[in-house]
Amino acid sequence: MSFAFPRPAPRRRPSLTPMIDVVFLLLVFFMLAARFGQDGAIPLSAAGEGDGYSGPPRLVSLGVGGITLNGRPLPASEVAAALGRLVDAPTDAILVETGPDVPLQDLADLLGLLSGAGFTNLVLLP
Repeated sequence: MSFAFPRPAPRRRPSLTPMIDVVFLLLVFFMLAARFGQDGAIPLSAAGEGDGYSGPPRLVSLGVGGITLNGRPLPASEVAAALGRLVDAPTDAILVETGPDVPLQDLADLLGLLSGAGFTNLVLLP
């Protein structure tokens, strides 16, 4: 009596289809999740650029306690109107300074408010 081993089955090659599906799903996910371009760029002047300063003081200070214009506290809704009385043209320089603990979002909101009111020459002080 002879004993015969069963013939081994041919090896199957792994299918690459699931891996390709996962790669394309990741590609689509990252393309949809990515942010392209700049959402809201606010142009700022660097120190030493632009014309000389003239006219009344226009210093907007942003602190943890709120906003002050030339040292006088103001609500955010009144800052643009008060600055409008101090400038001759919307291109006049407006100095903006912040305190050390002010969130960056508050600064971005203030700069957006001022640029939305038509002021184009905002100078950010350190």
